[in-house]
Order: sequence, then C-alpha cells, then structure tokens
Amino acid sequence: MLIGELAEQAGTSTRALRYYETHGLLRAGRSANGYRVYDDAELRVVREIRTLLGIGFALDDIRPFVDCLRAGHPSGDVCPDSVAVLRRKIAEVDAGIDRMREVRDRLHAQLTVAIESRENTCSSRTC
Repeated sequence: MLIGELAEQAGTSTRALRYYETHGLLRAGRSANGYRVYDDAELRVVREIRTLLGIGFALDDIRPFVDCLRAGHPSGDVCPDSVAVLRRKIAEVDAGIDRMREVRDRLHAQLTVAIESRENTCSSRTC
C-alpha cells in the first residue's frame, strides 16, 4: 500500500509515517516510480507505535516493541526487551507519583500555615 493509504488506515499523517521511517521503526519499499510502498504488516507496527506514543513512550522506548512484532509475535509486549521497558516505565511513573505526592503534601502544609496566619491576623483586626 502507498503511504497515503497506510496513513489513512492507521489514522495518522504521512509526515508521521516518514518520521517513524527515519527513526528506523517503519519499513518501506520503493515502487518503480520511487513511491514508498508498505506491506500490510506495517499497519500493525504503526498502530503499536501510535498506541505507545499515546501513553507517553519515547521513540527509543518503542523500538523493542516493534522488533518483537517483526519477530512474528502476536503482540509487541511479550519479548524480554519489551517487558524490561515496561518495568522501567512503571518505575518512572511510580517515581513521578511519589514526587507529586511530596509536592501535594508541601502545598497542603503551606496552605495550612497561610490559613492559620490569616486567621491570627484577622482575629486581631477586621479582615
């Protein structure tokens, strides 16, 4: 299929497909007239790429999933390298959640101090 057909079926742009190709994630042949030609398996690869990008993976993180699909597996997340990326991403998300909890706790503490300070100030005069 041509690049426009693949883009339409995958719900993306031809520009995105060319970008994936330059990063080695997508494979295209060339027709006699120089047009990019993709086989049907590339649709599955593009869908995997878009799904992973949609949940926050970087292109470099996606490579093991694409390699797993290309190795003939029904899913890109069953290979050891993909599982390692998933574990690393979960650890990153957990660390981010911990940081956000710390920020929330500090904000709550600051709010409590601000309210107490305001109440003390206002009790001695009308606010």
